[in-house]
Amino acid sequence: MIADRLDRYIARNVLGAIIVVQLVLLGLDLVITYINDLDDVEGNYGAFQVLLYLIMRLPWRFYQYAPVGVLIGALIGLGSMASSNELTVMRAAGRSLSRILWGVMKPIILVVVVVLLVAEYVSPRTEQFASAWRIEQMQGEGAVLTQRGGWQREGDAVYRFGAIRGDNTVLDLTRYEFEGEILRAATTAERAVWNDGHWVLEEVSITRFEDARTEAESLDRLDWQTSLTPDQLGRLLRPVNSQAPSELWAYARYLQEQGLQSTQPLLYFWQKMLMPLTMASLVLVAASFVFGPLRTVAAGTRVFYGVVVGLCFKYLQDLLAPASTVFGFSPVWAVLGPTLICASLGFYLLRRSG
Repeated sequence: MIADRLDRYIARNVLGAIIVVQLVLLGLDLVITYINDLDDVEGNYGAFQVLLYLIMRLPWRFYQYAPVGVLIGALIGLGSMASSNELTVMRAAGRSLSRILWGVMKPIILVVVVVLLVAEYVSPRTEQFASAWRIEQMQGEGAVLTQRGGWQREGDAVYRFGAIRGDNTVLDLTRYEFEGEILRAATTAERAVWNDGHWVLEEVSITRFEDARTEAESLDRLDWQTSLTPDQLGRLLRPVNSQAPSELWAYARYLQEQGLQSTQPLLYFWQKMLMPLTMASLVLVAASFVFGPLRTVAAGTRVFYGVVVGLCFKYLQDLLAPASTVFGFSPVWAVLGPTLICASLGFYLLRRSG
């Protein structure tokens, strides 16, 4: 009974610190990004719309900052208990180090579940909606956002897409039709709507190039015959790192079937699927700082070293990601490598502390 109360007490302290750290990180990121994105104000996309856009993207930022939040939160939560000698009393009362670590890991399991649910069901949809909404706001004054779109070839046609919304509406579509190397027609549409299993273009403008003359035609609606489905377009148009694990796996399989390089989607897939191991290894490092060589230093110093370790972890993963493409090893090792290094460091320092 007392053991369960101690576990709950440790979990409450660590989870509370993680939540506070995560809120601080998200708040700072929101303010800094908002000031930076004010340069994009144009037409209907004003300062308030910039703020709304960044708020829509908070689930994705939450996922990005989760590992660092867990590391720093565990450092602060355990560090505060160490500073008040609560951990010393627990160990003097016979509570083993492994049992204390289990109490720390319990809230991490909850955090991992929340992060995985956000990565699978929430952030892909909010990112998709936010991107499409931003384009619509800019296009209200005639602006066209092309740098975040995607390109796709199908037969003799080449497509450029602006974005796709959560209701399977494609925005800002352009189709170039070729005959050999000669451009024969260019079709633009403000929207493409998925209706009863097929696409319908709306607000269509067609330009045909016939030898020395050009013909233009405008239509309200036009059926679009294509094999592309909303799911395929969603994977094409959304940034790879914002897609759900299930979408990344399907996208990697699609690229492999086409004979294309699938390293990038597989890398992000393994990053998300191995998130539990990543967070557990970072918690081990945080615990080793509290119980190990940094147990006598100030809390601020421990947090500083925690930030350094978190940055080194991220940079090592970022370095191994392109290395997996260059040297041909599996992307899973680009994720597992830094995780195993952190776990080994944590175990080593904990064993030295006794």
